[in-house]
Amino acid sequence: LAYGKSQALAVADLDLSVAQGELVSLLGPSGCGKTTTMRAVAGLITPRAGTIVLGGQDITHLPAHQRDLGMVFQSYALFPHLSAFENVAFGLRLRKVGESDLRQRVEQALEAVGLQGFAHRLPANLSGGQQQRVALARAMVLRPRLLLLDEPLSNLDAKLRVDMRAELRRLQRQSGITMLYVTHDQDEALSLSDRIVIMRLGRIEQQGTPEQIYHRPATAFVARFMGYDNLLQPREGLPFAWPEGVTQLAWRPDRVQVASVSAADGLGTAHLQGQVLARSYLGDRIEYLVQTAVGPIKGCAPAQVVWSEGDTVNVLLDPALAAPLTGTSE
Repeated sequence: LAYGKSQALAVADLDLSVAQGELVSLLGPSGCGKTTTMRAVAGLITPRAGTIVLGGQDITHLPAHQRDLGMVFQSYALFPHLSAFENVAFGLRLRKVGESDLRQRVEQALEAVGLQGFAHRLPANLSGGQQQRVALARAMVLRPRLLLLDEPLSNLDAKLRVDMRAELRRLQRQSGITMLYVTHDQDEALSLSDRIVIMRLGRIEQQGTPEQIYHRPATAFVARFMGYDNLLQPREGLPFAWPEGVTQLAWRPDRVQVASVSAADGLGTAHLQGQVLARSYLGDRIEYLVQTAVGPIKGCAPAQVVWSEGDTVNVLLDPALAAPLTGTSE
């Protein structure tokens, strides 16, 4: 898949299978090829090479409206002059579904998303979360073989996004529908997915269960993207023996303990002394950026313990709490 006059590849050598009833998230930073992949599956762009197969059928060159897919995007694209009921019914009317069957299916779809009492409301009289539910019901009522969701929760506020995540997961489990979900939000992908595919520069960097991606990143790129802010390579001055066969060790800030200099005896041997460069209050803890002999390290301490910029502290780098990386560094 290529864009622009230069025909630079946006997605290359992508090999991905999604099992029936599975929810797979494409996760990565902007420009990594997530949405391009989604648009190719949807039939909105045509790949230069390769095939797209759905249920054993090659749909690579099939028009989008013949692919039996549902799509939900960032903008809900509801018809403002139609009620919630008629928005959900729109696709069924195009398919000339009988009125009795149509009414039953629409009512079931609205009930599934918790909007059975909102059938006659116009989109302008619905909240953002309710509009998103109507968009989901409209896609699911067609009973597609595959439901594509491209950043569907990005326009919602933080609390509503969390609520809608749980609702979306419940709907997927209840209906058994297969979903391909695009997001740049790590928490969203971790909470929703059966499997996460991390993309970088148009290629798959790593794929696995949320637990595998979270605890065992395969590369420095995945580690950094998943919040491992501390990456170290073998070097002089480290306060522990370097594990054999490991090219880098990665720690999340919450796995690095920050303590006072006087607490050094209780930290064991794997600690470094340094000066506080910055701090961030995170509610139950404070995250510190500490300059050490091996570079800046991010670590955490309880919120009741406060140091200021310039204070001398100890950071505990326990290799048992790190993710070992065995691939080449970035």
